[in-house]
Amino acid sequence: MTTWTTADIPDQSGKLVIITGATGGLGLETALVLAAKGAEVVLAARNPTKGAEAERLIRARHPGADVRFDLLDLGDLASVAAFADRQLTAGRPIDILINNAGVMALPTRQTTADGFEMQFGTNYLSHFALTGRLLPLLTQAQARVVQLSSMAHRGGRILLDDLNYEKTAYKPWPVYQQSKLAMLMFAIELDRRSQAQGWNLTSAAAHPGFARTDLIANGPAQSGAGGLMMAAGRLLQPWISHSAADGALPTVMAATLPQVRGGDYYGPQGVMEMKGPPGPAEIKPQAHDAEVARRLWAESERLTSVRYG
Repeated sequence: MTTWTTADIPDQSGKLVIITGATGGLGLETALVLAAKGAEVVLAARNPTKGAEAERLIRARHPGADVRFDLLDLGDLASVAAFADRQLTAGRPIDILINNAGVMALPTRQTTADGFEMQFGTNYLSHFALTGRLLPLLTQAQARVVQLSSMAHRGGRILLDDLNYEKTAYKPWPVYQQSKLAMLMFAIELDRRSQAQGWNLTSAAAHPGFARTDLIANGPAQSGAGGLMMAAGRLLQPWISHSAADGALPTVMAATLPQVRGGDYYGPQGVMEMKGPPGPAEIKPQAHDAEVARRLWAESERLTSVRYG
């Protein structure tokens, strides 16, 4: 497993892949790999200018790549519904859905267009709604669905009575940890429900380790979150981090490895899973709490008004 590289990816010709947040960072690196392998790739993101730039970059590196941008703002459930409706109208079965987009440790509490706390709403709730709305196309293709979690899930807990931190004092890291724990629990619970309902999905998750992207610059670096930890991280970055391209490999593995099973989780294989070649990752016990996952699912359906099946 530790010798796996992009050369081991099977041909993806004929497959339709949707990647959220694919105009930069991990999402763009994932799109580059899958486009090179012949997949038809939809770059689902909120900035058309960056979308056009991402399309040009991918085609420059891989002439003839089948790639296109489609507008998706995960901070607005109306945009999620509109995006899903366009896919449903087209009627093309979706082979791979990668729920990659996210925000990290925003310095102050912000809200989405629907009033959800921004990290929980963007990282998790909108992906929950998107997957549910696309379910008919995913089941037609017996799709692979990949949720992007994080090492941060290890310290996370789900505040079922205050998911949007309306009563609890807002702190950037605990809120981020909750959102990424929710994503991992979503992957595992989606697998449970797929098996029970006969949806024939393969639901997995991945994390990038400590990848050098602009996610930190747009979140923790602005807030000063972590203080000494952030300063130490910057000092040690050359030794404990890897590139965005390497950070995308666990996601690509989860999306394409033929032997992936429902509920699998992939990440870097180095010390503390911060960097290194991709392979199986550690799932902390709270992510396997089936009762919390059931209640989180029910609350997510209520908040988004999206009901599966």
